[in-house]
Amino acid sequence: MHRCAGISSPPAACDWISAPLSVIEAVFAQSETLPGWEKKVTDYFHENLQDNRSSWVPSLNDVPLHYLRPGGLVHFRCMVQDMFDPEFYMGVYETVDEGTGVRALHLGKYRDVAECMPHQEIDFRSGRTLERQTFYCVPVPGESAWVKEISIVSRQARACASTSYTPNRQKRSLEEDDDDLTRQHGAQHAGDAQEKCKRLETEQQDQPLQSRPSSSSQSLDLYFPVPGEKGPACLVKVYDNWDNFKVNDVLEVYGVLSVEPLLSSLNDDRDSMSSLLDPSDGADVLEEQRAHSPPTSLVPRIHAIVIHKLSHTNPLIPSSVNETVDSKQCVASFLSELSSVRSDLLGFLTHVLLGDSLAAEYLILHLISTVYARRDVLPLGKFTLNLSGCPPNSHFIQHLYGIVRQLVPVSYYLPMTIENMNNMRFIPRKDYSANRLVSGLLQLPQHTLLVVDETVLEQGQLDTAGVRNLTALGNLITWQKVDYDFSYHQMEFPCNINVLVTSEGRSLLPSDCQVHLKPQMCPASLEQYSEALLSATLPSLLNKFRIYLTLLQLMEYTIPDEVTKAIEDDFVDMRRGDPQSISADDLHSLLVVARLLSLSAGQTTLSRERWLRAKDMEIQRKSRLQEHKYVIGNEL
Repeated sequence: MHRCAGISSPPAACDWISAPLSVIEAVFAQSETLPGWEKKVTDYFHENLQDNRSSWVPSLNDVPLHYLRPGGLVHFRCMVQDMFDPEFYMGVYETVDEGTGVRALHLGKYRDVAECMPHQEIDFRSGRTLERQTFYCVPVPGESAWVKEISIVSRQARACASTSYTPNRQKRSLEEDDDDLTRQHGAQHAGDAQEKCKRLETEQQDQPLQSRPSSSSQSLDLYFPVPGEKGPACLVKVYDNWDNFKVNDVLEVYGVLSVEPLLSSLNDDRDSMSSLLDPSDGADVLEEQRAHSPPTSLVPRIHAIVIHKLSHTNPLIPSSVNETVDSKQCVASFLSELSSVRSDLLGFLTHVLLGDSLAAEYLILHLISTVYARRDVLPLGKFTLNLSGCPPNSHFIQHLYGIVRQLVPVSYYLPMTIENMNNMRFIPRKDYSANRLVSGLLQLPQHTLLVVDETVLEQGQLDTAGVRNLTALGNLITWQKVDYDFSYHQMEFPCNINVLVTSEGRSLLPSDCQVHLKPQMCPASLEQYSEALLSATLPSLLNKFRIYLTLLQLMEYTIPDEVTKAIEDDFVDMRRGDPQSISADDLHSLLVVARLLSLSAGQTTLSRERWLRAKDMEIQRKSRLQEHKYVIGNEL
């Protein structure tokens, strides 16, 4: 048996990945009479996941489920889509040898079933009942392809090889609400592993992932907020500190992938019994059981050992930029070349916006904006940009989005057609029959870039659902919140989503800043132009743009007292000459622009130079709006 966590004879390099339960049982066996053995386990895995060794762990985001090793340690980068009620399980239990009467103590933590040999029986009276929480987690909605690609590359060279899995014990249910399926990582291995993979692939090849039937032969909704999203959803079992997490948090989970196909048949048996015992109440019970115990071939389980809450999902920078010496050195190194990166990014976005450098300046400010605090109900730091003057029916916005999503980790493009507004579900709602949260389009992680294309809006009538969706978009922009529908009441969920509204004239939606696009060129083919622009940009430079935009969202900012006094004096002077020239709202907008302009230059305090530059940009922006105030009788 392996030793770990300060115990002699530590496991081999891959044992803690291929057989984490053996490591955990070793600690439990030696420390069961002493308090704190659980902490020894988490500390051991925390230590082994340092120094890039976390990339050795196979990831559900990158590796097809049927290649993952059952009972092995896996990684999953995900968003908490829903939280189920706490569940009880047998944390510790005893088995009794039927022949000799010898009793043995077993650990039930990080498992879905209790294990015993054929000649043993479980003494249920000896069990110690404990509590754990279940999170329903989905891959990060709207995660960019480049994030996935970089993550795959970083893990491919390091992932620890797996071995085939052959169960050799009888198993009994440890709790009432679980079933599992996990599989093997390492396609290069032959023999039993290949046979198992082929069998599992055959079982699933008849239907696509999102529409395969459950054990009840009904279609299963995997609750992905973004339409067309791919990748596994998972039930993550959390044993400690689950109060630190909430719905919509982005997590990095390392845990044991449980494989218990037996639980599928147990769930089917419970379904049948429930219907026979009380047919009148059985429907709701069965629906909740299906929602909370979906087929393991679609929704695997992970018993979490280590969980990190992520402030961003950019794989090019450390997850916590100010916590370790290495991460601080990485940030300092990048800041030394930030000025040149900003200049290159400005030139790049100027080309993207057809030669409009002023619009490119404001787009940079928009992309690095974030809600950094809330004062009462007012979110501070948001900077919703309305890019008006966009050519309609030219696919310009699709090409703009196609390039911008190469720069940000998470994004989504929303064509604001009448059909989409009337038919798409924007607001998540509570399904009380299934006792779970049904996802909606606006259930997005923080720092998502939501591009709303208003240029595709045609004549038509918004129905009740469309009006509700339009209102939800407006509330998201203004208050950075989404009111989830709980039937009898609305529950407010704060968010931090950058909304870029593109329109021909002034948008129907509110915004913090409107910039009228002034193209300086007209490419014959936008598609060829966009492809040429990306092809001419070195991958290394694209990565610098990606680091720049994410890093500046995480930087803190202050205004020195002397600058605050100078701004107040400047505001008084401007109103003295013309009281109508600037209002309190105008001053607030100017301060937001000055803040973002300072951060875009890598400055965490406001200087007189940046304040004057912000004033000049605002004058240019407003002057341009005046020039285009009326176009064919429509105010912009």
